[in-house]
Amino acid sequence: MTGKPAAGMPPGATRARPEVCVGGIAIDDERILLIRRGHGPAAGEWSVPGGRVEPGETLAEAVVREVVEETGIESVCGEFVGWVERIGDVQHFLIMDFMVTPLDGSDEPIAADDAAEARWVPISEVCGLRLVEGLAEFLHDNGLLDVFT
Repeated sequence: MTGKPAAGMPPGATRARPEVCVGGIAIDDERILLIRRGHGPAAGEWSVPGGRVEPGETLAEAVVREVVEETGIESVCGEFVGWVERIGDVQHFLIMDFMVTPLDGSDEPIAADDAAEARWVPISEVCGLRLVEGLAEFLHDNGLLDVFT
């Protein structure tokens, strides 16, 4: 890299190295657990709970930690669903998404950490929300929006 910002980047900005992130997809009783992001490039948009993997942490540990940090719901990490890559002006995220099983599906989520809001959303209402870019397509492509329709 020459040290010059890429086209469209603010002066003085540098492109970040890719960061490994995780997302937890919880589906319970025809509902999916979603959070509305409170910070960052997707602030105000709805997403599955998730975030960066910490040093020394396994992907499964990161998923469970992120779900409880953002929603207060304890869960168990399940099967790998797929991955997405998000590249912005100054960030590059590789997001590994996993199914998670809530330990008590009747718990109401409580938004915390960088989540402004957290709730169980009926599957039929997901596409009516302002979702992070590509989430509806990812859920659809993996058969997760069609689970109860």
